[in-house]
Amino acid sequence: MSGNVLGERELIRRISEILGGVENDDCVVIDAGERYLVATTDMLHRKTDFPDIMNPWQMGWMAVAVNLSDIAAMGAKPAGVLIAAGLPPQADLYFIDELFSGLGDCAAYYGTRIIGGDTDSHQELTITGTALGFVEKDLVLRRRGARVGDLLCSTGALGGAGGGLWAWQQGVESDFITRLLEPEPRLAEGRALAQSRAVTAMMDNSDGLALSLSDLAEVSRVGFVVQEEALPVAAGLVEMVGQEKAQEMVMSAGGDFELVFTVRPEGLEAAQRACGLTVIGEVVEEGIWMEKGGERRRVEAKGYEHKIGGMD
Repeated sequence: MSGNVLGERELIRRISEILGGVENDDCVVIDAGERYLVATTDMLHRKTDFPDIMNPWQMGWMAVAVNLSDIAAMGAKPAGVLIAAGLPPQADLYFIDELFSGLGDCAAYYGTRIIGGDTDSHQELTITGTALGFVEKDLVLRRRGARVGDLLCSTGALGGAGGGLWAWQQGVESDFITRLLEPEPRLAEGRALAQSRAVTAMMDNSDGLALSLSDLAEVSRVGFVVQEEALPVAAGLVEMVGQEKAQEMVMSAGGDFELVFTVRPEGLEAAQRACGLTVIGEVVEEGIWMEKGGERRRVEAKGYEHKIGGMD
């Protein structure tokens, strides 16, 4: 009998029902007295998450960065990272030294450290990171909270990681490859946006803008209109792959680790003082739309998702 192939989000919804309801957010929020403790965990595998071109230092860097990006999305300050590493038999001392140097370097760069964890042997390199952070109760940002009329915004430039993956696959030299292999979580931006008190909902867009908007829409029970000409496409991407492919990467490639968020219109100036941002659209009642020249078309919610199941 063939098993069903489930997308990652469908599987999470199924597990949430089994466990009696788990809120769809970048981090779990735990009452810690005057503040909230936020916690997140991500598992990465050699075959599915680390491109062949990646060196062990970059693997370590990415394992920490993906977790810290979730902390950033809550407006929190990191407090430490736990790492559980399943090391394959072929991992020599050089590999282990570089891997754990990458883990430590990323944590230190963002003002935190590796505070513990576990190591074990495994057939395939597997790294599970758990990041912890603290945020004031009146500043915490969630995926829920977007309201009709809010402005839709993004930090940074989009599509660069997708461009890096394309360049690597095509054998083309490009600075985008570094952007793919060494992601930069937007911790300073997330913290500043929380302190601006102008943001109503936020998450990171590591799985691609289209999927992120789908997640925000589901939790906040709203829709979005994205202005195509306002999208901050990474400089040089259109020249490398063409306009159509570049937009596809912006919407669906994933790996950018920028923040996508909604802002009260009257709070836009405060948000702009907090960090560099681009207004890319607005919140509407339903649907996810791309608008160009006054015409709208539906956006398909696709991006980077693990597939589970499908075995005979």
